[in-house]
Amino acid sequence: MADTAPSTVHLVGAGPGDPDLLTIKAARLIGAADVIVHDGLVSDAILALASTDAELISVAKQRSRHSMPQDAINTLLVDLAREGRNVVRLKGGDPFIFGRGGEEVEACRAAGVPVDVVPGISAAIGSAAAAQLPLTHRAASSAVSFVAGQCKGLTDQDWSGLAGKGRTLVIYMGVATAADIAEKLIADGVSPALPVAVLENGTRADMRTLRTLLTDLGDMVVRENVVSPALIVVGEVTAHALAQDSLIAYRDMALNIEGPATTGPDGTRVE
Repeated sequence: MADTAPSTVHLVGAGPGDPDLLTIKAARLIGAADVIVHDGLVSDAILALASTDAELISVAKQRSRHSMPQDAINTLLVDLAREGRNVVRLKGGDPFIFGRGGEEVEACRAAGVPVDVVPGISAAIGSAAAAQLPLTHRAASSAVSFVAGQCKGLTDQDWSGLAGKGRTLVIYMGVATAADIAEKLIADGVSPALPVAVLENGTRADMRTLRTLLTDLGDMVVRENVVSPALIVVGEVTAHALAQDSLIAYRDMALNIEGPATTGPDGTRVE
């Protein structure tokens, strides 16, 4: 085996979940793989495209907990390739957008293992399309930024100038820190009244698109029981999405609970 050239490791983007959004190359490689090393965000519908003879190895990650450290994943990919097996490293979204694909490519290169990267529709692009939310719009935004809501901790990240008028900010992995994200952006000068949307389970059958104002973001995530995977989109473009206006729904619910309004002499509501 030592004289056998290693096989190629294919880093494949699985997209945001809908198997119809796979590239033709991705679907072909998944079906032909001997072993698939996959993330937790890869949907069951996509894994079902694998051969019944294929070995499926989950290296799912959760917040502050990893089933396998990244260094161990790198070593696993190299070892499998040196065994001559047809290896697919399957990642949710795109391998090079918050997927640690760059680290895995470097590990394969350093070990002399050929590597091939197959792009996938990123979570942001796929989820926004499913919600009919244009990330750019001539009347609302000419710039888009992608950031991670928990990478290195919020205090270590400089987001100044990324959100506001004429700009769109897309935040990955931000559900658990939504309240802190809103506080951080407002402290940086972003208007508390700027609209935001949360795209939960993008492109999947149970997808939800919720819209509110930046100041309400943290409360809405709790109120609506938002769970990962979900993206936060900050900017005026969210007004164009097909979305449930959570703040309006919450206001109407509160008014119904409170009963008929008491009005003052000028006809306005008295709290």
